[in-house]
Amino acid sequence: MRRLGWLVGWILLSTSTSMIASSSSWALENSADRQGIDARILQKPPYNLTGKDVFVGQVELSRPSRFAVDKITNKLLQLDRAIVKPYEVFFRDGKAIPNKNLDDHSAQVAAVIISQDKIQRGIAPNAKLLSSAYSQRRQDGQPEACLAAQYIARQYNGTVRAINFSFGELLSEDPRPNAKLDGDALLTLCVDWLATNYNTLPIIAGNQGKGGIPIPTDLYNGFTVGFTREVDGIYRQLDRGNLIDEPFIDRNNNGKYEQGEVFSDLNKDGKWTAGVESPIDGRRSLALLAPGNNLKLPTLQSKFKNANGSSFAAPHVVGTIALLHEYANRQIETGNWGIDAHRHELIKAVLINSADKIQDRGDGKMLGMSKTILDAFGKTWIDTEAYANRSIPLSRSLGAGQLNAYRAFQQYQAGQQSPSSGNIKAIGWDTNIIEVDRYQDYIFANPLEADSFISATLTWDRQVKLNDKNGNGVFDIGESFTDEGFNKIEMYLMRSQDTDISQNVWSSISQIDNLQHIFIKIPATGRYKLRIVFKSPQVGSSSQRYGLAWWAKSL
Repeated sequence: MRRLGWLVGWILLSTSTSMIASSSSWALENSADRQGIDARILQKPPYNLTGKDVFVGQVELSRPSRFAVDKITNKLLQLDRAIVKPYEVFFRDGKAIPNKNLDDHSAQVAAVIISQDKIQRGIAPNAKLLSSAYSQRRQDGQPEACLAAQYIARQYNGTVRAINFSFGELLSEDPRPNAKLDGDALLTLCVDWLATNYNTLPIIAGNQGKGGIPIPTDLYNGFTVGFTREVDGIYRQLDRGNLIDEPFIDRNNNGKYEQGEVFSDLNKDGKWTAGVESPIDGRRSLALLAPGNNLKLPTLQSKFKNANGSSFAAPHVVGTIALLHEYANRQIETGNWGIDAHRHELIKAVLINSADKIQDRGDGKMLGMSKTILDAFGKTWIDTEAYANRSIPLSRSLGAGQLNAYRAFQQYQAGQQSPSSGNIKAIGWDTNIIEVDRYQDYIFANPLEADSFISATLTWDRQVKLNDKNGNGVFDIGESFTDEGFNKIEMYLMRSQDTDISQNVWSSISQIDNLQHIFIKIPATGRYKLRIVFKSPQVGSSSQRYGLAWWAKSL
């Protein structure tokens, strides 16, 4: 991630700086393969998924180059050396300015998604990437970034499935007095509004570097991505370049800041301060990790250099989204699925629910997960506060785990199973609408095996209103947004015969998130169900759209 600011004076953070790659460097071929997110298997037969005809977006201060627009790409094409080929490029809410607003950072981010290089191939090389630059002057910031993101979201009849944001703004640059990560920054409200109104999933590169660049990492309707480094050649440990909270030296290794321990006091108040590097009230917007260390990526001149940081983790997620939507397009065209399969809430649930946490031993009890993911101190998801606390759905430092594209495909491929269609299979998903003071039961058709784990993820949107001064239905510079809150929906794991939620086996009941996540061991072999409960009072409409994904091991 990098900061907003004067175009000539970009500050690429220490964890995102580029340097000449050595021949022994790990590269995109590894982060995309089994050592990383395991997307290569999806690009090969029988799947042959490359993101074909799927629109995804990219917003940054600058943009990658494109043929017929920029001289540098025209020259590369003549030499047969063009690697990054965006489908269209823009400047804010209009056409790109030829040979202007170009930089290596945006080209490298784009390469993770759509690189055409035979070896360093992108996650979704045939996706149609729409890239917009938004900054030319020192004062350009959140309003201009919002305008650019909105312009991309509106392209091709609103069929842009995800937008990558590998930049951010310092709290000190936000115009609000005493600005905090409370979800109310203009750009944060903007990306949440775009998600709901244009059915697109915002993917945000996580905080990193001295002081972090947090806005809009406190969003609700998309999620933030942190980055991992290799351990013995496998991407599976949180890189210390991530800042999730004010970092400290945990001398007694108890995971808590205590008197005498050294930490970086970012706002110089002598206290550990929520809202500075992570959202207020303990809410976690970090949902996934992805490879972001020691990646070999092409510059504007198609020269490969090393790149590090969450800037390059986020596009791994966006590329995976393109692969899933290509598969959905096939299913919809043949009449197997409906268009609800494109819902952004659902894709969010699928990606989070299928993440790697703990490597499966081969008996399927860990749901076939391929890697054990570690935090910076070497602890696993089972060791985190999220595992034992029903009110905390995601780990502060690990989110739900690391992206696994192949498992996400398996989760998605299982197909939609609604409560009205009868009992559900061990793996599946649904996107549906629930009414206030009502519940939906998802009853497993077969008994779940004792000591196996179940993973379930529920997502829905917070509601954001555009204060549309001129009534044209779109955001214009000078307009604002209002946070209207989100409904309280809870998720319970229950025995199939039980009727009262007080009899639950486990639950996810966060009151500060628009996401619930369960990852827990089944206590005894038997029939179970997931119950989704919409509790009053309602916010806005009495009905709420949600996305749900689950994965269990049945007999």
